[in-house]
Amino acid sequence: MLTTERIIEILKEAGVLQEGHFLLTSGRHSDKYMQCAKLFRNTRYSEELCAFLAEQFKDDHVELVIGPAMGAVQMAYEVSRHLGVENFFTERENGVMTLRRGFSIRPGQRVLIVEDVVTTGGSVREVMDVVRQQGGIVAGVGLIVDRTGGKVDFGVPLKSVVSMDITSYEADECPLCREGKIELVKPGSRKVKQ
Repeated sequence: MLTTERIIEILKEAGVLQEGHFLLTSGRHSDKYMQCAKLFRNTRYSEELCAFLAEQFKDDHVELVIGPAMGAVQMAYEVSRHLGVENFFTERENGVMTLRRGFSIRPGQRVLIVEDVVTTGGSVREVMDVVRQQGGIVAGVGLIVDRTGGKVDFGVPLKSVVSMDITSYEADECPLCREGKIELVKPGSRKVKQ
C-alpha cells in the first residue's frame, strides 16, 4: 500500500509536480502543473503507481483498458499489464476523440478508462462517449492525479492514485495575472480551448 507521502515523493522526484504560472488545456490558470508525462520516463515510478491503481480495480471485472492519446497511452499499457487484460487508446481525428488503427470495443465489454491527470475531465468524458457509442460499459475511471480533490464526477466508480485540490482560475480572475510577476506558461501538449 502506497502512502500519500510516498506518492508525493514520487511525483516530486519524477519532476511531475511543478510550480509557477500555468495555462491549462481547459483555458484556466493555476500555480501548479502536473506534467505526468515525466512519470513515464522511468519505469520504477510508473510501475509502482500504475500497479497501485490497477489493484483498486482488480475486483471490477475489467476486460479492457483505454486511455486517450497522448498522455495515457503508456498508462493504459501499464495498468492493463497489472490487470492482465488488453489495452489501447483513443486519439483525436479532426478534433474528435475516436478509435482508429483497427481498435474496437465488443458490445457489453467492461472498459476501464485511464488518464494521467484530470482538471475538468473533458478528455475522459470524450473517451466515455466513444466506449458507449461502441456498446461498451464504462467500468470505471482510473487516474494518477485527480486535481479536483474528489469533486469531479463521471457517474461511474472513480479511483485515483492521489487526489489533490489544486486551485485553478478563469483567466480573467487569475491573481497571478493581476500580480504580473510570474510569466504565464503553456506546458501541456494539447491546444488551449478558446
